Amino acid sequence: MTLSGADGEFVLKRVNWEKPVLVKASGFRRTQTNLAREEPVRISLEPFDAKGVYLSYYGVRSDTVRGRVLQLIENTSINAVVIDVKPDEGTLSFQWSIPLAEKIGSMSRPTIDDPEEFIAELHAKGIYVIGRISVFKDNLLASKRPEWTIQSVKTGSPYAERDKMAWMDPFRTEVWDYNISVAKAAAEAGFDEVQFDYVRFPVNTGPTVATYRKEYSAVNRGEAIVGFLKKAYQELLPYNVFVAADVFGITCWYDDESGIGQPLREMSKWADYVCPMVYPSGFTTGFMNTDEKPVAIPREVILWSMQKALPIVNGQHKKLRPWLQNFKDYAYDRRQFTDREIALQIFASDEANTSGWLLWDAGNKYNHTAEALQLLETGSVSNLLNKPLIAEQKVSQ
Repeated sequence: MTLSGADGEFVLKRVNWEKPVLVKASGFRRTQTNLAREEPVRISLEPFDAKGVYLSYYGVRSDTVRGRVLQLIENTSINAVVIDVKPDEGTLSFQWSIPLAEKIGSMSRPTIDDPEEFIAELHAKGIYVIGRISVFKDNLLASKRPEWTIQSVKTGSPYAERDKMAWMDPFRTEVWDYNISVAKAAAEAGFDEVQFDYVRFPVNTGPTVATYRKEYSAVNRGEAIVGFLKKAYQELLPYNVFVAADVFGITCWYDDESGIGQPLREMSKWADYVCPMVYPSGFTTGFMNTDEKPVAIPREVILWSMQKALPIVNGQHKKLRPWLQNFKDYAYDRRQFTDREIALQIFASDEANTSGWLLWDAGNKYNHTAEALQLLETGSVSNLLNKPLIAEQKVSQ
């Protein structure tokens, strides 16, 4: 791997003239080119910001759901789709040659028969294709390799949260290797990007709750997650695939590992994109030193979070691509996020000059999404900005 300077210039000390040079950069489309022996080569990258929606393991299998999502993409400015490669359940969406996956039966229920053909069809429509991989929440792997899991102190069984999905131990490098093998298979199938989700420790699982292979300390947690991401990034370089990591929204506000092993500063060194899940419903009232409910100020939540994250990722705003809330509030007044709330979040992401944005709707319904994009494209969103932006204050401790 060779990094260019600030001016984009790079020098290759060792050149294999038989192979193309693979080139990628955050905020641009990837490319490859052959080198000429006689003269320097100029490589131009096309700017690209992903504006995407999520299509679940179950959604991609359904003609109705998949068709609805693809129709939304065709009719709007959306240009990317995040497809489950390995959801929390641990089953794989496609069949590949992965020895451990074959042993544990994770390819027994594929949702797409021919991934290469499917991805080629999406590419023909101009769609950027992202493969989501749930890393340390993997119920199937936990059932087949319980010795690799986090152990519940109370039950002595693999640790699971209220959704009853078991967690793998992030300290187990066997789990790292399995997920990297899945990512490589996705890259070979043609995905433009692999996105690691649940690349963290579960919340509040200290020694009275769970046992791990190593000491459950802030240093060890951060080293485990960054270690996995570094190994994955390095091993995926020959595939010229982008690497992304989903992180909690709170990581934008604290320059540490946030109790879950997600030090944003270090993670951003080993990912082309970091995707903070800055859902307004996920923040508490008073967190931003305002009495307003976060769901009532979606623009501020997104904008302030991106502003806080920017210095943590060393000013590389094109490494930031937030997940935005396209679902009903679950924490406050159960309000439906309509075109207003969705449009304000996207507007804030654009204000922060991020590398696009992603909309999360687990049910793949995307109610009000087209209307929200219409507000933005026609400039009507300005009618929603008549309320002065609340003055930002320091995050409450």
